[in-house]
Amino acid sequence: MTEPEREGNSMAYDLITMGRIGVDLYPLQTGVPLPQVTSFGKFLGGSATNVAVAAARLGRDTAVITRTGEDPFGEYLHQALRDFGVDDRWVTPVPGLATPITFCEVFPPDDFPLYFYRRPKAPDLEIDAHELDLEAIREAGIFWVTGTGLSEEPSRTATLAALAHRAKAGTTVFDLDWRPMFWTDPAAARPFYEEALRHTTVAVGNLDEVEVATGVREPHAAAEALLAAGVELAVVKQGPKGVLAVHRDGTTAEVPPLPVNVLNGLGAGDAFGGSLCHGLLEGWDLERIMRHANAAGAIVASRLECSSAMPTAREIEAAVTAGEVR
Repeated sequence: MTEPEREGNSMAYDLITMGRIGVDLYPLQTGVPLPQVTSFGKFLGGSATNVAVAAARLGRDTAVITRTGEDPFGEYLHQALRDFGVDDRWVTPVPGLATPITFCEVFPPDDFPLYFYRRPKAPDLEIDAHELDLEAIREAGIFWVTGTGLSEEPSRTATLAALAHRAKAGTTVFDLDWRPMFWTDPAAARPFYEEALRHTTVAVGNLDEVEVATGVREPHAAAEALLAAGVELAVVKQGPKGVLAVHRDGTTAEVPPLPVNVLNGLGAGDAFGGSLCHGLLEGWDLERIMRHANAAGAIVASRLECSSAMPTAREIEAAVTAGEVR
């Protein structure tokens, strides 16, 4: 959307995400240890940001709330967001902090170590509750927050304040997003996860993440625990076993993964999230939502990069129809 169309927030966004942003530096050689890598590709990164990009690629009107350093990498991220069609009006600089950099190693099919450079503190953890556009958050079709946003202040208070103001208006998604390097231990995280779950309608996480949030690892039991915590829809990603989704009304969908030659598994969850949001906004039935989200994740897993690899609706539909990623 252009700025004039957005004056006074007269139009609601399809999706607003809030959370991490940074620069991903991915090795252009696969199966090579980081000390021996000689060339890297530079990409927009950060889970909440990638979800906004994934939904924008599917035609959704999206924005992200986050912060960068006041540096050239921050300028790069603004330009990348605009190029992907994501509104960057709520992406603001933090003087004195550097834009985060993330390196990875690529050892297909299932080993992708991440190295986060977010010290002394990442700017996206400096989101302040007093600077939030709470009405825009409340009016959005979907509002998406992450577990990482709860790991430090003032981002923690800002995330919980945004959730409390939205008060489950529309669909509110909590991406459990457990990153152990950002916390002292799971026990420290659980009270904040429980508070966030009280304000959200959809919870999304893998087995490790649902265990942190609920203390339960078995997928069906974890889904029930998430529903008991206050959400209406629990989505449990099970890796090679596919995805389980359970709605409070009793509807259940358990969908196997699509066959795929994995090149880089990083970013697949963000593609899943963007497609999930698209399906929820479309009002699709639960199984269709999960099949399309699974396919979106599989497509990105077959590609090296994350943000620029997000699939189009036509690519996802083709994969669902074929039953595989080609």
